[in-house]
Amino acid sequence: MIKQLSVFVENRPGSLMDVTSQLTEAHINIWAVSSFDAPEFGILRLIVDKPMEAKEYLTSKGFVVRVSEVLGAELEDKKGTLNNMLTILAEGKININYIYSFIIRDGLAPVMVFHTDDFDKAIERLKKANVKIVDENEL
Repeated sequence: MIKQLSVFVENRPGSLMDVTSQLTEAHINIWAVSSFDAPEFGILRLIVDKPMEAKEYLTSKGFVVRVSEVLGAELEDKKGTLNNMLTILAEGKININYIYSFIIRDGLAPVMVFHTDDFDKAIERLKKANVKIVDENEL
């Protein structure tokens, strides 16, 4: 499992930069980022090198931050691997709430980060299909 930050930000120019500036000031390294918007606010989801320190620092600066768990699945960099992973989950009737990817791991395969309502079942099905689950300490 991987710890993810969800930061609530206003939907206005510069709001994402406000978060990244604070993380830079706190010497937090951002590994992955994804943004989801709504008319008046957005959710900035981040994987960082020090999630609990990042939460504490951002909270002290007035941001609303939540730390949650997500799964990371390492996929080979070739056609069809994402579709294969999604097929495994769909056949197991496992819903994906959101998904994004990143690559930072010194030439290793891409990591798909996703959230589901049934982590245990997702892990079981993916491991059974020889999909590598990436732990936070492997990032």
